[in-house]
Amino acid sequence: MRLLISLLLMTIGGAGMYSVTVVLPRIQNDFGVARGDASLPYTLTMVGFGLGGILMGRLSDRFGVMATVLVGSIGVGAGFIAAGASSSLWQFSLAHGVLIGLLGTSATFAPLVADTSQWFDRRRGMAVAICMSGNYLAGAVWPPVLQHFIDSAGWRHAYMGIGVFSLLVMPPLALMLRRHAPATQFASGGAAPVRAHWLTGSDLARPLGFSPAALQGLLCVAGVACCVAMAMPQVHIVAYCGDLGFGAARGAEMLSLMLGMGIISRLASGWISDRIGGVRTLLLGSVLQGIALLLFLPFKGLVPLYVVSGMFGLFQGGIVPAYALIVREYFAPHEAGARVGTVLMATLFGMALGGWMSGVIFDFTGSYHAAFLNGTAWNLLNVSIVGFLLYRSRRESGLLRRIAS
Repeated sequence: MRLLISLLLMTIGGAGMYSVTVVLPRIQNDFGVARGDASLPYTLTMVGFGLGGILMGRLSDRFGVMATVLVGSIGVGAGFIAAGASSSLWQFSLAHGVLIGLLGTSATFAPLVADTSQWFDRRRGMAVAICMSGNYLAGAVWPPVLQHFIDSAGWRHAYMGIGVFSLLVMPPLALMLRRHAPATQFASGGAAPVRAHWLTGSDLARPLGFSPAALQGLLCVAGVACCVAMAMPQVHIVAYCGDLGFGAARGAEMLSLMLGMGIISRLASGWISDRIGGVRTLLLGSVLQGIALLLFLPFKGLVPLYVVSGMFGLFQGGIVPAYALIVREYFAPHEAGARVGTVLMATLFGMALGGWMSGVIFDFTGSYHAAFLNGTAWNLLNVSIVGFLLYRSRRESGLLRRIAS
């Protein structure tokens, strides 16, 4: 039941991540700005979302997840109402960056992921994947719903409707999370559970032979790199379809398909990660994401774009949950909220950077071709880092086996 409630809260709060991608063409026209400027609200949302992940993670570690989500409920609701009432791009951007990103959606992401990881042991990968599917479920549900109300009532009324809905529904759900997490695996008097075979020999004081700060730094760089690549289709697919002459509605459907397939990917990656670990799951997802990103270059027809969008969602959906699992595998449990929030902040910063960068590249070149290539280059950086971490993991295991023999 707790997992279901967390899934619902993340789905509702996740509206803040995807609303800008749907209204981007309307914002560009209404405020009379360039494509890069119209991408700025998304960038600020992701930056606020990322910074808020650290803030809300620490708040959750100290006061519990219920209080954190209550704060987020107010942030999401007030943010959508303020954005709908904005009269300029900077007001719209501020509402997204501060209220929706920093104080709102962030409270329904990292804290819920960290909390879920504390309630499960044997099937932690699947539980975290189900929880984080709310992020993609939001992407599958909200774009077509929002597009419908934008076409029928205008984007301002659609935004205000989401704000009122969030204020009415989210607080009662948050109150159902008032129970604190059970004792962690290192609670006094309790025996620590047997660690998975891929963690044999791993030392929490020197994970993979690094200091905790160094390993977290590498994970943050990897998170930025993979999500710069991830942001290109997710942020600009609606505008891309408009440029190709297919219309914004087709683009919203592709975004919905992409993120709907991401739900399947997250569940599958949760099952896989319970068997091979977070690092290997992350490497697999990153390689497949790079392949799918390259497929956008030769295929520009309507049906091929639907197919490639579905493939992209299916390949990349398990990437971000893998970071949360790596944190729980290689760091102390009582640091889960802050460390998960920090690493997820990096992934969100990558989404913010990728969304803005792709818009600027489009303005400079007049097409998205170079933007897709830019995303591929960042994806290669991610693959290199994760491959290095896997090498260190296998080397540590080999050294341990030689010492034991």
